[in-house]
Amino acid sequence: MDIILKYFPNLSLQQRERFYELNKLYKYWNQKINVISRKDIDNLYEHHVLHSLSIAKFFNFPEDIKILDVGTGGGFPGIPLSIFFENSYFVLVDSIGKKINVVKNIISELGLSNATAIHSRIEDIKEKFPIIVSRSVTSLPEFYKMVKKNIYIDPKIPVNGIIYLKGGDFSDEINELKKVTFSIYNISEVFEEEFFLTKKIIYLIPDNK
Repeated sequence: MDIILKYFPNLSLQQRERFYELNKLYKYWNQKINVISRKDIDNLYEHHVLHSLSIAKFFNFPEDIKILDVGTGGGFPGIPLSIFFENSYFVLVDSIGKKINVVKNIISELGLSNATAIHSRIEDIKEKFPIIVSRSVTSLPEFYKMVKKNIYIDPKIPVNGIIYLKGGDFSDEINELKKVTFSIYNISEVFEEEFFLTKKIIYLIPDNK
């Protein structure tokens, strides 16, 4: 928990309490269902919560905006972001029912009224969103192909596009994308831990034409 306060010292008491509760909740559920690698559960805050919150270092989501988290798994990045952006609304989607059940329970335990979890394949989600977030579900071109039907572009929205957490070298994947404007952010610019050295955020804005 200290690592969260290191980078986000101005959290409200409610936000601090909710982030603190994540440790107990994930350890409890991870004993029942493997939503986080068992060898990685002790790195929950650095590898999962803080990694998710790196988005908040580069983007400030508008109030009352609806955000889709695709392939949320155990709730990342959606749950940490919904704790942080209390006035934005998050829809967390995953095709694995057991994981979504955990996410639903954690949302309920934390009392997050701005988050909901849906058991579904992204191919079956028809709704459009101004912002889509995800954490390295698949290759970038494949992911873009899956979600481009779900994004709508509105120049009046300050943050509007696909925000994708990914590590390693993905230059070949970027080159495959067509009719997309993109920006790449190095997470190591805001977090000093070694884990983040190769971690990046890719911000994609599809061509509206």
